[in-house]
Amino acid sequence: MSEKILLALMPHWSPLIPPMGLACLKSYLDARGFSVTLVDANVDARFGELTDLYFQRLREYVPPGKQGNLINMGDAVLHRHLMAHFRSRDRESYIQLVKELTASVFFTTINSSQVEVLLDIVEAFFQHLEVFVKRMIENHSPGVLGLSVYNSTLPASLFTFKWVRERFPHIKTIMGGGVFSGDLDMRSGNFKFFLEQTPYIDKIFVGEGEELLARYLQGKLPAGERVYNLDHLSGQTLDLTAPPVPDFSDFKLEFYPMIASYTSRSCPFTCSFCSEKIMWGRFRKKEASRIVRDLLQLSQKHLSQLFLLTDSLLNPVVDDLSRQLIAGGHSIYWDGYLRADASVCDPDRTIRWRQGGFYRARLGLESASPGVLKNMGKKINPQQMRDALTALAQAGIKTTTYWVIGYPGESEADFQLTLDFLKEMKDEIYEADCNPFTYHLTGQVNSGSWQAVPALPLYPENTRDMLLVQSHILDTLPTREETYRRVVRFTNFCREMGIPNPYSLRDIHGADDRWQNLHFNAVPPLLEFLRAGQKGSLNIDENRYVEKIAAVAPPPPEDGDWAF
Repeated sequence: MSEKILLALMPHWSPLIPPMGLACLKSYLDARGFSVTLVDANVDARFGELTDLYFQRLREYVPPGKQGNLINMGDAVLHRHLMAHFRSRDRESYIQLVKELTASVFFTTINSSQVEVLLDIVEAFFQHLEVFVKRMIENHSPGVLGLSVYNSTLPASLFTFKWVRERFPHIKTIMGGGVFSGDLDMRSGNFKFFLEQTPYIDKIFVGEGEELLARYLQGKLPAGERVYNLDHLSGQTLDLTAPPVPDFSDFKLEFYPMIASYTSRSCPFTCSFCSEKIMWGRFRKKEASRIVRDLLQLSQKHLSQLFLLTDSLLNPVVDDLSRQLIAGGHSIYWDGYLRADASVCDPDRTIRWRQGGFYRARLGLESASPGVLKNMGKKINPQQMRDALTALAQAGIKTTTYWVIGYPGESEADFQLTLDFLKEMKDEIYEADCNPFTYHLTGQVNSGSWQAVPALPLYPENTRDMLLVQSHILDTLPTREETYRRVVRFTNFCREMGIPNPYSLRDIHGADDRWQNLHFNAVPPLLEFLRAGQKGSLNIDENRYVEKIAAVAPPPPEDGDWAF
């Protein structure tokens, strides 16, 4: 296929890193002779301004005692509101739905005049989106338009596909992305309805996309089918020794505090609420020498020392990666997700990881209740969590903690254990972020066993046409309202304890200052990396001189959880 291929990510998506999925597709397809251009709409300032304005208005309309984590919670309102705007035909029903969206998240009532203000912001969003899409198509004249889609970008993506089909019917439209790991799981009724409602999308790719997309462009997939997944590759996942490094050359990297890479795909664990393993198939990892080579190549090309490794977990590679970087005398800093297993409780290991450039550990702790952790299938316990946070913090590694509030069966006593844990460990926690438990009829590890519990539609059935996707909640305790009440309590409690949850650069600078004051070995603040990037220099090398400063009791012996 000689046609120009345009791959894009539409708004709204928080620009922490450039879109790595698209960068992986570009490098893979370019190596096979295709002409691929990438576009990231999220660096367009107007989209960011309108998103911020929407959240500002929510902050004004929602009583302070019900706001909780307003950015996370408000995002659930915004992306559904965008979808309703795109698909609504009856203004009165549309206005009523926006009221229901706000009430379902913040459990408060906004009036019609406040809804009108939100409607005006969303209208301005789509007006600017139309201008952006028109300019994008005119500038690139693609024969194929592919969009990588997530829940929050689904409305803008569908608008883009429909707009392009109506004006440029010769352009082939294709869609992939993480959106198919939740309410749009292939086995769900939502997916069938989605297919019926989106005739302007020619082909849909579910799951790992490099080889699927390459074969489609080569004409090697069944032409009469509309949906492709790993079954079309006989279940064969990608060999991670084969792909070249992600190609970020089309992106405006000055808008991002870090760039991205990866060391593995899928996850070796099966936490009950997660869809990672279902999305990516079997777990695979790169050799440490290959990871280091990739990081050095990207660092030199883009003059960046700070990376987000987007793996579900770094535990399988963190030891070997640190040793290789130390042995090579490299100062590459990396941020990524970690499970609080026995190895993370070892201060000798964590100080070595710090010397190898480990910058921030993102820990899915989820709950401090042993019973909830057991029900989740986490295979960790609160004491491990304490030991892991202590070992990481004493090494100076930032500890971002993620918590799930309102897991089915979570009692008030269970939730109080989480608050008690936060109070006890506040100085070892760099930041704490929480989300309410989210249920999907299919697509989660535990979806099948939860089918014994009644599932209720979150919104009235007559709103489905506007929302396109019907979400569900389990009819069990804690109730949705109690769950969101606990989210607010969690957020307020962290604020009282001085534990940040930063989103803006200003907030991040404040959180970094706190970490520097708490921990002698604290990693350099983000601002230092941003300044180095502006100067085009790679001269931050303090990791080479970090030393262990305190004796900590050794961890218990390995429990055998990790066998690779």
